[in-house]
Amino acid sequence: MSRLPRAALIGVAVGVAVVANLIVYLIGRAAGGTFVFTANNGPAEVDAATVAGFSLVPLLVGLAVVALLAPRAPWVVRAAVVIGPVLAIGTIVVMTLPADFDSVSTTTLALCHLTLVPITIAAALALGRRSRVAGG
Repeated sequence: MSRLPRAALIGVAVGVAVVANLIVYLIGRAAGGTFVFTANNGPAEVDAATVAGFSLVPLLVGLAVVALLAPRAPWVVRAAVVIGPVLAIGTIVVMTLPADFDSVSTTTLALCHLTLVPITIAAALALGRRSRVAGG
């Protein structure tokens, strides 16, 4: 990934995250997870599109911020390497655990959050290297 332009690097990282989390989700479905929880309006379900979106949007936004700021503020990369994983893990506690999912669904969705940790770290570090090479 070291030769990719920043936008392509972000695209690869986001694509890997979406595909990896959809695979985890499908395994959870195959293992019997229902992914149904109680929302304010009654029962709701986490589907594949939701998993893809919750993988894509936060990672895309975070990495775009890193790509834009790292050339002028190298500390942003170090911050992203810490903040990204903390947010991925923290959202397990805030979003996944409080919901009334069955245990397979809870475990699967927690794994989806954890999948983002190494992807976030690798992509942020690669963006930092890209910024240094570009002279920023």
